[in-house]
Amino acid sequence: MEVTGEKEVQSEAEKSSRRTQLFLRIATIWHVVLAVLALAGILALWLGNFELSTVIRLIGSFAFLLTAAISLFAAGGIHRRQHRGRVASLALNYLWFIGCLAATFHYLGIFIGIDSLAENLARGLPFLGIVVAGYILRGFANRVGDDYSRARRIRQAGNIVMAAGFLIFLLAVGLIPGVITLLGRIAGIDRIGLVIGSILFGTMTFLMWRAPAAKAMGEREKDNEMLNGYLFLSPNLIGFLLFFAGPLLFSLYVSFTDSDAFGQPNWIGLANYAEIFNLDFAQLESADQLANQVLDVTVHAELMRFSIFGRHFLLGAQDKLFWISLRNTVFFVLLAVPFSVIPALFLASVLNSKLRGMKFFRTIYFLPSVAAVVGVALIWRWLYNSAVGWINFGITSGVNVINGIAGSEVLMDPQIGWLSDTKVALLAVVIIASWQWLGFNTILYLAGLQGIPGVLYEAAQVDGAGIWTRFRRLTVPLLAPTTFFVLTTTTIQAMQLFDQVFVLTTPPGGPGTSTLTIVLYLYNQGFRNFRQGYAAAIAWVLFLLIFAATIFQFQRQRTAGAVES
Repeated sequence: MEVTGEKEVQSEAEKSSRRTQLFLRIATIWHVVLAVLALAGILALWLGNFELSTVIRLIGSFAFLLTAAISLFAAGGIHRRQHRGRVASLALNYLWFIGCLAATFHYLGIFIGIDSLAENLARGLPFLGIVVAGYILRGFANRVGDDYSRARRIRQAGNIVMAAGFLIFLLAVGLIPGVITLLGRIAGIDRIGLVIGSILFGTMTFLMWRAPAAKAMGEREKDNEMLNGYLFLSPNLIGFLLFFAGPLLFSLYVSFTDSDAFGQPNWIGLANYAEIFNLDFAQLESADQLANQVLDVTVHAELMRFSIFGRHFLLGAQDKLFWISLRNTVFFVLLAVPFSVIPALFLASVLNSKLRGMKFFRTIYFLPSVAAVVGVALIWRWLYNSAVGWINFGITSGVNVINGIAGSEVLMDPQIGWLSDTKVALLAVVIIASWQWLGFNTILYLAGLQGIPGVLYEAAQVDGAGIWTRFRRLTVPLLAPTTFFVLTTTTIQAMQLFDQVFVLTTPPGGPGTSTLTIVLYLYNQGFRNFRQGYAAAIAWVLFLLIFAATIFQFQRQRTAGAVES
């Protein structure tokens, strides 16, 4: 009997091996055919009678070409039974399965159907109790001892109860009529093709993932762990590609067009960037010479005047507002970053003490960082009110007290128009942003301080170092990585200023252009003037500026670290 059992096991193993080898041969042919179809798809995109834009043709051609290359690579790897061929096959089939399935759901209206199902779900929930009862009934099969026949009957009964309960649940929520409706929508070669593609790609992914195929392709334990890791990461990776990397590259393409978000965009090359950087420089005969005498005012607008060694010059720009917004943004960064970083370091040093109640103050200082920007801006807008705002009220009260003590009008009430005076409007935004970012930077510095060993301070104190010496010689150098991170993130955040200005000022960027920032100007061009191509070009210029600032800070950090070493 044992010999017969061993033969049966061996026979089953041989059959499984033959089935696996047959599947791998089919998979090789599948990928060759898929590569041919992908190349044919490229020809169809350009030679077929399809009303598609050039960018869609280019994206489709790139996707098909990449599919053909990976498919041929997978076919060769599977034919030679190399594991990298299996990895390529899994990645390609999985991605196309997700794409075909999402497209099928969209065209068949399944996403809308899910909303309807959610509305009717409450009617079917009681019937899920029948499913639970069937599952409990199956569990009694494990308590009948060695009576295998009775255990099998109990399991079958449990399965029947579960199936009946689930069927009633589907009927109650209206899923079965919905499925019938969906089947009726599968009309047309495109929808049928998507359904067939979903089935084929899903089947190939499932069979290639199974253990027999993995064993035949020489999978090792670390290969299995790697594939499982990428499988769990795939939702985030696909989301990153679709909703971040994809739109990012598309915006780069849009920056070379005259897109208005409605009509067909036309390729205009570097025209948008040329408009941004089109400057004209001229020398003036006198400081008050008219701009139209030295500039072509139909192209350039006067941007600024300046004098060097007694000579007067004028700078003109085709897009004057871009350079004004850049000036305001740089001015904001130069003020807001120090005001939100330097006090944060000293505040963190205080909060790092062992005094009672420090946890409460840490929470208080952190609250502005988690508060909604719009709500905070609206509160500050009320505080900044020239007539009834608490800030001006406090200044007026302080001036009156000082004048009362002096017995004469020593000080004049400034009556500052925080949001109506072009000279102080941007400073008002700097105060809000610095106040709001201070708490987050403080927590970052506090985390860095708590990572410094206390024995270093004790040793320095034994050597006679005072508080200021310990802070300057120990705390500041050891916090260099934290300072680099805080400076970098705060600078990036400051260069992307939008929310506070948009909510605080009326109209946004006012008064005049005193608070106009690059991101706000980008928004105006893209969503008010509908110059999407030009707005995309501005966005990429801003990206390059942020990237350059980050690289500069990174190089300074490396240089400082090398000097200390």
